[in-house]
Amino acid sequence: MTTRTTTHWGRGSKIDVVDLTGEQQALLDSLARYIWWPSPDGSPHPSVRLLAQVMDIGTWEDLCRIEATFSAETLAGVLAVAQPGWFRPQSWSYWHYRLGIIPTNEEPPPPPRRGFYDELRSAL
Repeated sequence: MTTRTTTHWGRGSKIDVVDLTGEQQALLDSLARYIWWPSPDGSPHPSVRLLAQVMDIGTWEDLCRIEATFSAETLAGVLAVAQPGWFRPQSWSYWHYRLGIIPTNEEPPPPPRRGFYDELRSAL
C-alpha cells in the first residue's frame, strides 16, 4: 500500500507527488524529531527535507534505517535537489561516496551555496 504525499523534488517551488510506502511513511514519522522548527506556513516539512536532515545529522542507527528503507536512487535524488544549507561539507562528501555517485578517487562537487548574486538575480 502506498501513501501519496507532496514533496519538494527540485530547486525553487516545483512540487511533485512522490509515492511512499507505509513503511517509509512510518520511518519518516519516527524521524520527525530531526526537524524541530516550524515551516513558514505551518504545514509539515516535505519528506525530502526530512531525509536530507537525517542524512546530514542523523545517528548511525537512523542512517542505517533510511538506507534499508529508501533506495539509493531516492537518497541520491535528495542530494540532487538539496538546497543551500541542507548539508554540511562532510555529510555531502560522505553521501556522494557512499551512494557511488562519484568514484572514491574524485572530489565531490561542492554543496549548493547561496550567493548574493543568485538572490539578486531571482529578485529581478
